[in-house]
Amino acid sequence: MVDLIPRPDASRAATAARRCCVLVLNAGSSSVKFALFSADQRPLRHLSGAVEGIGLDQGRFHAKEDVGNIWIDDRRHVSNQEEAIELVLSAMERHRAGWRVLAVGHRVVHGGPDCDCPKLVTEELESELKKLIPLAPLHQPHNLAGIAAVRARRPHLPQIACFDTAFHQTLPKVARMTSLPRDIVGHGIRRYGFHGLSYEFIVDELRRKHGAGAMKGRVVVAHLGNGASMAAIKDGRSVETTMGFSTLGGLPMGTRCGDIDPGIVLYLMMEKGLSAETVQHILYERSGLLGISETSADMQELLSQADRPQVVEAVAYFCARARSHIGSLAATLGGLDRLVFTGGIGANSPEIRERICEDCEFLGIDLDLGRNRHGAQIISKANSRVHIHAMPTDEEFVVARQTATLALSRERET
Repeated sequence: MVDLIPRPDASRAATAARRCCVLVLNAGSSSVKFALFSADQRPLRHLSGAVEGIGLDQGRFHAKEDVGNIWIDDRRHVSNQEEAIELVLSAMERHRAGWRVLAVGHRVVHGGPDCDCPKLVTEELESELKKLIPLAPLHQPHNLAGIAAVRARRPHLPQIACFDTAFHQTLPKVARMTSLPRDIVGHGIRRYGFHGLSYEFIVDELRRKHGAGAMKGRVVVAHLGNGASMAAIKDGRSVETTMGFSTLGGLPMGTRCGDIDPGIVLYLMMEKGLSAETVQHILYERSGLLGISETSADMQELLSQADRPQVVEAVAYFCARARSHIGSLAATLGGLDRLVFTGGIGANSPEIRERICEDCEFLGIDLDLGRNRHGAQIISKANSRVHIHAMPTDEEFVVARQTATLALSRERET
């Protein structure tokens, strides 16, 4: 059992703040990931885990303390998402040892044009977020189902929605635009950008570890994982990004196509007779690394099968498109001072980082192969004009901080 009893402190206010905690939930189709944080200005993670295998014959409910000790590891059948969330909530209530759950924070992929900061969940907000499901069909329905499950089980608990799109509200107008007719784009059709919680974490970490000056220059952050995007960041603000209107565009991903000629979509529907639903399924769930390799959406698995031509082509395509987007974003910034690799692939795959950086010396990118292969955080050569980083991201931490800040502010007001 994790011990969540805070140590005595001379300041009653500080002690009270530490006695509050926030629960972070990230609900997916077959899993619910969760983490428990203190409600501090810089939240401390006490434990994290997941309920996995929802709807299968046997699921798994597991969690570890921040120090690595196993808190729970239980094999059981979990019928649906609501049952999974009840499992998490009940466990928190039994074992939080006097701590009060101040609020539940949710990662919500799409916030639309008006959500530039975390929001208290209301019926009106939920209604607006449901309208955005077609723009993020792999994520938004499950994010909203997690919110509904908490409301059904613990209606008294405040819930905070933290948006992946909010970080990109600083995009200049030209970067938000599309070239469709104005009478069409007036209906919320614009470029939004995603992975904002990850980008916010990386920006804060660069400031914390390397000083405020680290964000004064021209920075490209590459969030590479099953979902992948890049952002051009200047003075800590997003000025361009590879994803746009939906979570489909930009880089090729695990199962998503990334940028393709829109004429292909018209051709599939008009000439091949495929329905909109079928095309959506192809673009979101059958394309990307999985579609090209015909084997897997997992980069680590693909790298272990380098003898298969389709796999070789999938990895080569991913790296080529990533390299192309770095060049494009550097052009937007007018040069490049810092390149950050993050996400499951970006932070953990030296081979992919090396292949992406190939032939990029003209941008000032000079990778140190030894540092890269041995897991250093700064992987550029000492004399490289561009500082290159490999950094893990922590979207849960950002959700916890945003949730704690908003929830504590509401408490003070009441």
